[in-house]
Amino acid sequence: MKIGYSFWGFLGNGITDTPDGGRSHRRPLVDELLARGHEIVFLQADRDRLEAGDDLANTYGFDAGLPDIDLLFLEWRWPIFGRNTTPCGTPGHTCDFHRQAQLVRQYALKHKVPTVIWDKDRQLRADSIWRRTPHVAVCEAALDPTPGAHRLLFPVADRLLDQADPALLAAAPRHVALGYVGNQYDRDEWFGKYFAPAAACFEHRVGGKWPNTTRWPHVKFLGRIPFEEVTRLYGGTLATLLLVPQRYAEAGQMTQRIFEAVLAGCLPLAPSDIQGADRFVPTDLVVRAGNQVIRKITELQKIAGTDRHVHLIQECLERLELFRLSRQVDALETVMATITGSTAVHQGAA
Repeated sequence: MKIGYSFWGFLGNGITDTPDGGRSHRRPLVDELLARGHEIVFLQADRDRLEAGDDLANTYGFDAGLPDIDLLFLEWRWPIFGRNTTPCGTPGHTCDFHRQAQLVRQYALKHKVPTVIWDKDRQLRADSIWRRTPHVAVCEAALDPTPGAHRLLFPVADRLLDQADPALLAAAPRHVALGYVGNQYDRDEWFGKYFAPAAACFEHRVGGKWPNTTRWPHVKFLGRIPFEEVTRLYGGTLATLLLVPQRYAEAGQMTQRIFEAVLAGCLPLAPSDIQGADRFVPTDLVVRAGNQVIRKITELQKIAGTDRHVHLIQECLERLELFRLSRQVDALETVMATITGSTAVHQGAA
């Protein structure tokens, strides 16, 4: 099947000053689809080449036009005032939203091309027309997606899961007790409740864009760090906190931060506010308050490098099976088959 894939971000390391969390999982997903015989053409700008100077050895194809495709796959974009809602060509403008609108009009509306919307940020309205359109399927990265939507979690490569060695990870020196990588967006309440109290007690560091930090003068913010530094940060850190926006927590949606941390041996503490928290981490790592975070980290410091530490990492790795790439692509192909089976496979939309 020829898939027209729309995303706004990077396949490689990209640039530091960007909020693209998809770099952890987008390329493995694409490569697995290619390995299964699908053809993929990317329909947004080639930001790897244009912004990062990385042509990825010309491995992937991009098309700024409206090529013939069998299925449209959208990493859903939404209006961001002052950024992608401004006129094209104005300073600071990004054309992701305008380009998506063009693709939707051409393929989903005009030619009824089977379309998959991956609402990775839970921005698609519950009453959106696309949730009621027969040739369109909505996927969400949540354990409990919106009624009518399909589950498509952020995938982690099978190879990484299969190669992870909990004993080696537990033996690594971890001089920082608590760390976090991620941006501030809609996380202030949980950061103040869970992370900030522990940061007052332990060596810590926070990587990401946090423009409003005056209420936490004791916290060490590093600013955005290069994507390739994420593993290194987690690799020297004992524990992290899984901080997600409330709209994610209510649906049991977990970001890629969980497998970035666990694969580096950094134990994730999950707030009990997250629906299905014990499906993401062992019960011992579920926390309900800031003082409990402090107690947990103190306990983890005492067992660092022991068999108990190895066992906790192993349990976390086992829970990452939820996100296994082959499992997620199976789910996506099932969705694709459903909507292409209910409408004629498209030939020659342009």
